[in-house]
Amino acid sequence: MSTVVKGRKPPRVGDQPLFRRALIGIVLVLVALIILAPLVIIGVEAFAKGWAVYRDTIVHPDTRHAIMLTVLAALIAVPVNTAFGIAAAWAITKFDFRGKRFLLVVIEIPFSVSPIVAGVAYLFVYGLQGIFGPVLDAYGIKILFAIPGIILASMFVTAPFVARELIPLMQAQGRDLEEAATSLGASGWRTFLSVTLPNIKWALLYGVVLCNARVMGEFGAVSVVSGNIRGQTNTLPLHIELLYHDYQATGAFASASILALIAVFTIIAKVALERQGAGRVRSDPLAAANPAEKAS
Repeated sequence: MSTVVKGRKPPRVGDQPLFRRALIGIVLVLVALIILAPLVIIGVEAFAKGWAVYRDTIVHPDTRHAIMLTVLAALIAVPVNTAFGIAAAWAITKFDFRGKRFLLVVIEIPFSVSPIVAGVAYLFVYGLQGIFGPVLDAYGIKILFAIPGIILASMFVTAPFVARELIPLMQAQGRDLEEAATSLGASGWRTFLSVTLPNIKWALLYGVVLCNARVMGEFGAVSVVSGNIRGQTNTLPLHIELLYHDYQATGAFASASILALIAVFTIIAKVALERQGAGRVRSDPLAAANPAEKAS
C-alpha cells in the first residue's frame, strides 16, 4: 500500500513579495514618466496663460477648421473601413478561396509600412508626376494637397483595425452557426444580421473605436499629402505642429489638449467595451447556441 505524498507546488516567478513589489513599482514609475507626465504637462501648459487664451485658441478660425477637417476625415474613413473590415473578415473566415493568405498579407500592409512612406506612395500615384496625376489634372480633379488626399491617407493607415479585431474572433467561432441558419432557409443578409453580427458586435465596436482614434491622431501620411496649408488642409495634429513651429507653445498645447481628451475618452470606451464583451460572455455563454431560432 503506497502513500501519495503531496509535495509543495514549485514556486512561480514573482511569488516572492519583494520581487512582486519591485516589479509593480518599476511599472508604475515608467507609466508615470512615459504616459502620465506628458498628459499632465499638456493640461498645465494649455492653461498656463489662463482660460481666455485657451478659449481664444480653440475658437480661432484655423483651429476650428482643423477640428472640422479632422472630424470630416473620421466621419468618412471610419465607416468605409468598418464596411471593409466586416467584408474582409467575413470573406476570410467564412469562405475558402485561392489567395486567402495573400489577402491577409495585404490587409496587414498598413501596419508594416511607415505612414510617411504611404504618403510618398500617394504622391507617385496621384501627384502631377504620378501615374494618374496628368489625367486627374486634365479633368480638374485635385486629390493631393486637398481634402480627398487627406481622407485617402487616413483610410490607408486605418484600414486593418476593424478587420484585425474581427478575424481572430470569427475564426474561433467557426462557420457552424451560419451554415445552420442557411440550411434553414435564411438569406445571407439575414444570416449576417441575426447570427453573425450579434456575436461580433463587441469586437466590431472595439475596432471602430481604435480606428477612429487613429484617424484623429494621424500625422505622418496626412502631413505628406495635405501640403500643410493653414486654414485649408491642416488637420488638428498638423495644426499643432504649425503652432509649435510658430513659437506659439500655449496655443499648440491648447490644441493638443483636444487630442488628449479624445485619447482619454477612447481609453474609457475601450475599457467599457471590453467589460461589456467579457460580461456578455460570462452571463450568456450559450447565447448563440440556437441559430435556428435567430434566423427564423
